[in-house]
Amino acid sequence: MIKCIAALDENRGIANDHGIPWQGKIPTDVAQFRQRTLHGNVMMGYGWYVEQKLPLPDRRNLVATTNPEPLRPGFERVTDARAYLQNAKEDIWVGGGAALFASVLDLADELYLTQLEGDFHCTKFFPEFNEKFELQDESQPVTENGITYTFQLWRKKI
Repeated sequence: MIKCIAALDENRGIANDHGIPWQGKIPTDVAQFRQRTLHGNVMMGYGWYVEQKLPLPDRRNLVATTNPEPLRPGFERVTDARAYLQNAKEDIWVGGGAALFASVLDLADELYLTQLEGDFHCTKFFPEFNEKFELQDESQPVTENGITYTFQLWRKKI
């Protein structure tokens, strides 16, 4: 099963040129990401890889990139994300960024989205998904450090 996991603002924004605007401000979301992906396979784009000083602990860290430079220890190169996901025998969590989400969203079975209230003036966006996925579950709102959000599960329409 292919699962995308992301936090997005009300405009589907996920980041700006300086990173994730809400980074470090919503610890319950970080705990949720860790709990869901622990002992799993996480695919990240090259931009996220560059930002990661160390691999995510207790997870297989797959980096979707055609950059030929060697990756740091603990990271595995995936040169064709679509082909890899189409042939995957195990569950894969796709964690972004925007270009990776856009290139593989049609392969996803489920979306685990943290939906933030407000516009965080992002320049990188999660692709449009409402037409091909339907909301299955949504948590009660959580507010941390002045940011209100819900956890949502979306499933691909059949």
